[in-house]
Amino acid sequence: MFPVEEKTYVADIDRTVYDIKDDEKDAYKLQAGLTPEIVQKISDEKNDPAWMQLFRLQSLQVYNESRVPQWGPPIDGLDMDNIVTYVRPNTKMSAKWSDVPKDIKDTFERLGIPQAERKSLAGVGAQYDSELVYHNVREEVAAQGVVYTDLESAMHGPYAEMIQKHFMKLVKPTDHKFAALHGAVWSGGSFVYVPPGVSVTIPLQSYFRLNAPGAGQFEHTLIIVDEGAYLHFIEGCSAPKYNVANLHAGCVELFVGKNAKLRYSTIENWSKNMYNLNTKRAVVEEGGVIEWVSGSFGSHVSCLYPMSILKGKDSRAEFTGITFAGKGQCLDTGAKIVHQGENTSSFINTRSISKDGGISTFRSSVVVAKDAKQSRAAVSCQSLMLDSFSRSDTIPAMDIRTPDADIGHEARIGRISEDAVFYLMSRGIGEEDARAMIVSGFAENVSRELPLEYAVEMNNLIQLEMKGSIG
Repeated sequence: MFPVEEKTYVADIDRTVYDIKDDEKDAYKLQAGLTPEIVQKISDEKNDPAWMQLFRLQSLQVYNESRVPQWGPPIDGLDMDNIVTYVRPNTKMSAKWSDVPKDIKDTFERLGIPQAERKSLAGVGAQYDSELVYHNVREEVAAQGVVYTDLESAMHGPYAEMIQKHFMKLVKPTDHKFAALHGAVWSGGSFVYVPPGVSVTIPLQSYFRLNAPGAGQFEHTLIIVDEGAYLHFIEGCSAPKYNVANLHAGCVELFVGKNAKLRYSTIENWSKNMYNLNTKRAVVEEGGVIEWVSGSFGSHVSCLYPMSILKGKDSRAEFTGITFAGKGQCLDTGAKIVHQGENTSSFINTRSISKDGGISTFRSSVVVAKDAKQSRAAVSCQSLMLDSFSRSDTIPAMDIRTPDADIGHEARIGRISEDAVFYLMSRGIGEEDARAMIVSGFAENVSRELPLEYAVEMNNLIQLEMKGSIG
């Protein structure tokens, strides 16, 4: 009998649940590539109103005329000629979980979506490839006048004018090449409207699952929180790993009204063949608050910089984020704050971890307009490298146009303290567990801001990544 040897190295996060692939049973799948004919087919498939048909084709023109930004991580492995922009699953959207096909249902069951809904959520939307397959909201929440539905349906209902007024007004197709791509081929996503004075005391959640190899996902999330209202929205994402490039180029637009508050929590756990080129932006009116909580643990390449525009007087933004870059990953993340109103305040607080040659880059941008007097901004970014061949970069930018502002920035890049490891080992803790404990402590200020189930998931991912990483 051979002796049992303890595993001394784990090359990757245990993604067993996330990497289970479903058989492709698509009802409809476009050919790969990006042409006016393909964009028109998507528009026809979605039964777009006339203004949206025109918008898509105009966005495609902008895409073709735009260049990929010269800064940021390389995306040479992404070829749009090989990306399928629309995959319709073999089902229609349902408000009853029992009506969802078994294979799709099993996928979301494994990810814990129905259980989460039953336990702690006011409403759930689940997207599979290019379409929402399930959407439901609690009766007591709907009775408050809260609208939570798929964006396509909403465009043909009583909120059609509101959507046309707000759709891609914060994130314009001209902003960058992949915003234009999104405008041309977007599909799926959610529309949320919280009426004035309504407080949604339990969160809403959307979950996006990309199953098809060589495909893109381009969901659009549009949330409007009216004056004096409150909402916590949770977003989760995952995909199985393939040996071909996949693309995620979604878009999130958040409108926070006067004295309203929105908390937007995201855990992105894409596979390492994913190019995550997502765009997220919020505008905040007088006295309003936007809170971002972000965790990035997957994808081959990520470019993700949620932006907050503090338009109104006394508005506030907070961004709390953590990034974990492992082998073969280049995660370029950060946040941008634009202070426009007087007496506005912002705080960016991030942690990044790199391991096994992973590259973690933090970018921040703070802009204070000349009329944003008495504004306050603070940026704190800390990076931890777990070996000598990983990399971490910090690239802050500040554009302050008024002398009447209080601005601060701090950054730290380092490695695990061997003294701290020695101290824990002297207390009877093994070296692996000691290092994992230090990493978990490093990330604790972010994990405590996450919804409970995501905080547990994040800590489990860190523990799995650290287990056996020495020797």
